[in-house]
Amino acid sequence: MNPPLDRAAVLAKFDVTDADLDLFREAGTHLVPQIEGFVQDWYGWLRQHEEFETFFGSAEELLAHVQRHQVRHWSTFFSGAIDDRYLAARRHVGAVHGRIDLPNVIYLAGMFMSDKLLRERLAAVRPTPERLEAMAAAIEKLIFLDTHLVLDQIHATQRQEAERAAEENARLEARSEALLEQATPVTPIWEGILLLPLIGVLDSSRTQEIMTKTLSMISETRTKVFMLDISGVRTVDTAVANQLVKITQATRLMGCEAIVSGISPEIAFTMVELGVGIGQIRTTATLRDAFEIALELVGDGARLRPERP
Repeated sequence: MNPPLDRAAVLAKFDVTDADLDLFREAGTHLVPQIEGFVQDWYGWLRQHEEFETFFGSAEELLAHVQRHQVRHWSTFFSGAIDDRYLAARRHVGAVHGRIDLPNVIYLAGMFMSDKLLRERLAAVRPTPERLEAMAAAIEKLIFLDTHLVLDQIHATQRQEAERAAEENARLEARSEALLEQATPVTPIWEGILLLPLIGVLDSSRTQEIMTKTLSMISETRTKVFMLDISGVRTVDTAVANQLVKITQATRLMGCEAIVSGISPEIAFTMVELGVGIGQIRTTATLRDAFEIALELVGDGARLRPERP
């Protein structure tokens, strides 16, 4: 919520006096009857710029609606009533322009052209040169003030939208991290044995997360054997295969033996075709085979092996 604007402070900022407002209203008596023509001229100018196509294109109904709104605005503008209602209306216009990401340059150019076209129409009325100069100066002050109000709100709206987008991105990132955490469950299944079953699609960011989490768990639990089961993985490309090799190499550096289980015929063929060097990595076709090897490595294989009759 934006704080309320101080009317007196806004007028003082642009040196708008009561005398200026009287002159502005006097100019309005000459210009309001010509407002529809002025609006048509202004949109004739806008048609020459790419922003017209961007925001209106062939939407003639939208264009007619906006032009009617412009006629009402300028007719009211020349009443010189710089009150709370007017200030709120300009904030609303600024908020709309901020949300559609209207470039500041075209808005500033448009207000400059408004001042120019209004001066030309006022001059055509042929007031005395002194009166024309005084009324034109008053119009310029009020147009500068109006431009400030709208641009200030455009910037405020764009900041708010950017903050909301940043908050939403943070929420999405936190949710993604939570999902990734759930999708990468490194679990102790036996004294000295960790298991990580992978399901779905592997990419470089996920394998990096696996590396970080696995090494952290190995350090915390002093694991002797790490089993990586990829039976639920659909495909493996070169980058992912090399990352899996690096994971097993890193675990070995920490004194932990790695076993990759669940290698399907398709993945085995792919890894061979890709020329991935698996070196001395222990691999098995099934998780059961990997678990039996892991038990042997931690010294519990003989104790759990069933006695022969």
